[in-house]
Amino acid sequence: MHINEIISPVRVEHALVATSKKRLLEQLSKLLHKDTPGLDEQAVFQCLTEREKLGSTGIGHGVALPHGRLKGLEKAIGAFAILEQEMDFDAIDQKPVKMIFALLVPEEAHDEHLKMLSKLASIFNNEALRERLLQARDDNEIYQCLTSQDGDD
Repeated sequence: MHINEIISPVRVEHALVATSKKRLLEQLSKLLHKDTPGLDEQAVFQCLTEREKLGSTGIGHGVALPHGRLKGLEKAIGAFAILEQEMDFDAIDQKPVKMIFALLVPEEAHDEHLKMLSKLASIFNNEALRERLLQARDDNEIYQCLTSQDGDD
């Protein structure tokens, strides 16, 4: 998996404003829909919300990876946002979240889903990368920083 295969520049947002976890998931649903016109925003929101009810997707270090499998989706897609204000996300380290990478995969993509989550968790475990993302000045700089992580699989 290469990040540039699942994310596009229009699905990156710098300084996203969200007042609650629910509003954040709504914003991410809109972001995922931006260049995927056949995608049902409400179905995406429901998918992300249902997964979040099973347990927080806050993986620590100020990062959350909301994700889900969606019926009718042809290929994996992602969106990334840096929040304007940190948010409590019930993360495993009990620290607030500042960066969010949302991932959707086709309903039948069980192994692919787990591999992608593992790779994303590994990428966001890199402190230097997290710092570069937080210092990025705009959406394009964030996109370049994320896609530069596509070395080996």
